[in-house]
Amino acid sequence: MYNGSSHITIERKDWAQLFDQRILSITPEQFEQLKGVNDQITMDELSDVYLPLAEFMNIQVTAAQQLRKCEGAFLKKPTAKVPYIIGIAGSVAAGKSTTARLLQTLLSEYDNHPTVDIVTTDGFLYPNQVLQDRGMMHQKGFPQSYDIRKLIQFLSDVKAGVPEVTAPIYSHLVYDIVQDEVQTVRTPDILIVEGINVLQVSRAASVFVSDFFDYSIFVDATETDLEQWYLERFLILRGTAFQNADSYFHRYIDLTEDEAVTFAKNIWKDINQINLTDNILPTKARAKLILAKGPQHKVQSIHLRK
Repeated sequence: MYNGSSHITIERKDWAQLFDQRILSITPEQFEQLKGVNDQITMDELSDVYLPLAEFMNIQVTAAQQLRKCEGAFLKKPTAKVPYIIGIAGSVAAGKSTTARLLQTLLSEYDNHPTVDIVTTDGFLYPNQVLQDRGMMHQKGFPQSYDIRKLIQFLSDVKAGVPEVTAPIYSHLVYDIVQDEVQTVRTPDILIVEGINVLQVSRAASVFVSDFFDYSIFVDATETDLEQWYLERFLILRGTAFQNADSYFHRYIDLTEDEAVTFAKNIWKDINQINLTDNILPTKARAKLILAKGPQHKVQSIHLRK
């Protein structure tokens, strides 16, 4: 969890009271579709944490939109539409994708920013063939496994107001980039960029992915919880998506449950844990807002940059 002095801490019960308008636009059925594979968050989590978060982000977006209007009026020049970019970072299995989907749905309910898109940085991973040729398959998800130049060019084009910008698509089923398919982003009001690497910096680079963010969120949890959630998700997928013959992990469906647990634990220890310690956790303090989770993916506190 986070104890840094650069952020102020708001406990969950206090955060929940900051926004009194409890009109939920998401039905329980829609909520289930938005959740991750093994997320155990409830409708109470939606109302106590994510509704106030959406309102807080609406304040940020509205202020940015108003500032652009004021700047345009001062310069006596019309201002082009520029998407507000939110970066969401955190470990594998932290619940980044669920946070992104919930924010997308809630923020799109506001009249001043109805168009909200999500792009995941998974699409900017190098294809498996490239990683294999470079002997980097065991480092998939590490900073060096991403085409950062391509990601930065994508974000630069979005911020420049280019009418149509394309991003590669990653398939978790085949565990690789999908050839000849792209996601097209057409100047949305808000763009949410979700991925483990979005707050990372490099001494070798002069421009960072986070330079293009208007706001950044880090989804935090203890290493014990993260490993448990990863194992639970792996076992669920073993009985569902991995059964598909096209799945990259289809080869492991005949493992016993004990063998599957051992296999998943080794992946966590040899890859995800190292990436978390060396590359992901050091970026946490750079986030403007940290969602600190406890067991069952329940947010316990919110940390805001001072």
